Amino acid sequence: MKNKAKQLLGQVALISFVSTAAMAQDVPPLATLGPAPIPADNPMTPEKIALGEKLFWDGRLSGNGAMPCSACHLPDAGWGTATPISFGYPGTQHWRNSQTIVNSAYYNKLFWDGASRSLELQAKAAAGGGVAGNGDGSMMEMRLRFVPEYVAAFKEVFGTVPHISAAWMAIAAYERTIVTDATKVPFDRFLAGDETAMSDEAKRGMELFNGKANCISCHNGALVSDQKFYNIGVPAAAEFEEDPLYQITLRWELYQKGGRHEDYKTGADDLGLYHQTKRPDDKHKFRTPSLRELRWTEPFMHNGGLETLADVVAFYNAGGGEGQTAGLTPLGLSSEEEADLVAFLEALSMDEPLLLDEPELPETNTWAEFAK
Repeated sequence: MKNKAKQLLGQVALISFVSTAAMAQDVPPLATLGPAPIPADNPMTPEKIALGEKLFWDGRLSGNGAMPCSACHLPDAGWGTATPISFGYPGTQHWRNSQTIVNSAYYNKLFWDGASRSLELQAKAAAGGGVAGNGDGSMMEMRLRFVPEYVAAFKEVFGTVPHISAAWMAIAAYERTIVTDATKVPFDRFLAGDETAMSDEAKRGMELFNGKANCISCHNGALVSDQKFYNIGVPAAAEFEEDPLYQITLRWELYQKGGRHEDYKTGADDLGLYHQTKRPDDKHKFRTPSLRELRWTEPFMHNGGLETLADVVAFYNAGGGEGQTAGLTPLGLSSEEEADLVAFLEALSMDEPLLLDEPELPETNTWAEFAK
């Protein structure tokens, strides 16, 4: 009983510390993630999730039949690509780092610039994006209708033949199951009262996170992100200066997203949130990413410009990059404090990466068989 009481007192003290640090800045304290929010217009069922899993891995939902969602969100690469910038559709080149889909169910806006407000819209945008899936909706839909297994599954789940809008709903339902397991996260176990779950270095790092380093001002709440947008001065990706295909992509994105002619002619970097708002003050702002599962999702930043967590901490310790407007200032952390902060950031990830096997995909019918 004494040990139990001591454990409970330690838990109360920890929660008090985390909450007090957050309250001092009027931000949500760090917490354990609850169940993923489910939209009322796309309820979850086991059958829908199973359908979404196959569609997530199916290249039929792309232009050339070989660029499924999983092409840029690989489980063994942290559900990203593990490259600075994501893979492009063959013949093109992408222009941003592929964000992990782990815990994407908790974001209120998707993509680095908040271009989509739901996983359903995100799936559609990615599959049809000119430098991503490059798929035509009507063609992708017809491919699904030539797969008997999909015809049966869509009828069971949605009551109709395959419709492309329903495909995005199924994929989103599946993605809402790709979330952190709190029992496997050192910080969450520590928060639940297990004082041995985090190392002494991580505990010191947590104090820095909430105090001297002030990470919690933007990385707060259960998602460890305020989901707001900031320009922290991340340098432009070197690829945009060295590779013509990257330069073509950059100029094309600046043009097709409706930027000013001046931006198109002289642009040398991603303008971020500006592409959505067209407000000059929003140039180079990107959404605060969650710090959960960072251990498995390097490199970091919207263009993969920082390779390791140590690089990220050093970047913030120096006060961010040139031209930042987020109000960052040098932190004055010692090398030991930087290492402690990295240890805490790693403690926000599961002990092992979330790995799932690729499902077996159904075959397409011939026209003669389809016509029967």
